[in-house]
Amino acid sequence: MNNMKSRSTSEKYNRASKNYDLFELPAEKFLFSKIRKKAFRNIHGKILEIGIGTGKNLPYYPYDAEVTGIDFSTGMLGKAEILLSKLNLPNVSLFKMDAQNLMFEDDTFDFVISSFVFCTVPDPLKGLSEAFRVLKPGGTAIFIEHMKSNSFILNLLLNLMNLITVPITGTYMNRETQKNIEKAGFRIESIENYLFDIVRHIRARK
Repeated sequence: MNNMKSRSTSEKYNRASKNYDLFELPAEKFLFSKIRKKAFRNIHGKILEIGIGTGKNLPYYPYDAEVTGIDFSTGMLGKAEILLSKLNLPNVSLFKMDAQNLMFEDDTFDFVISSFVFCTVPDPLKGLSEAFRVLKPGGTAIFIEHMKSNSFILNLLLNLMNLITVPITGTYMNRETQKNIEKAGFRIESIENYLFDIVRHIRARK
């Protein structure tokens, strides 16, 4: 069932990839880019980015970082490859792969990163459990995700937004991603809230 949902969501993102960056430009310019810049300080070693999308995080990686980026959408990966060709990053590799079935050995990466990904993974807990599996003991996970708020009123708005986002991209605006991160086994070290608490920058350890 999840494979069917993954294929369906992948196809939606293939279609959306043509205008995805343009659609997100205002939010990226005024907020998301600032969060990325702050979140990516002092990262090093072997890094896995789950759901690299069009490559919005690529400009924030250190020059010498060894980055593996995966995504289940060939359309999004195509955009990331174009951006990567313009950047001077010699150790970045991109692969088509499902976050729910990572093709890596246990305890492989020093950092695991996702930004606005687990709102879309059909089985988010399975995807987060895979992220936990491939992270080295003591390694750091960085999540920049939007999720269900603690505000009843804001959640009403998010529920309404689902009526648009789920059919178009398979994106759920009201997932309990922070709880899922903990259920997957991560130990949360810090949380920074943005847009009240809809967007959160979470750092966690294995």
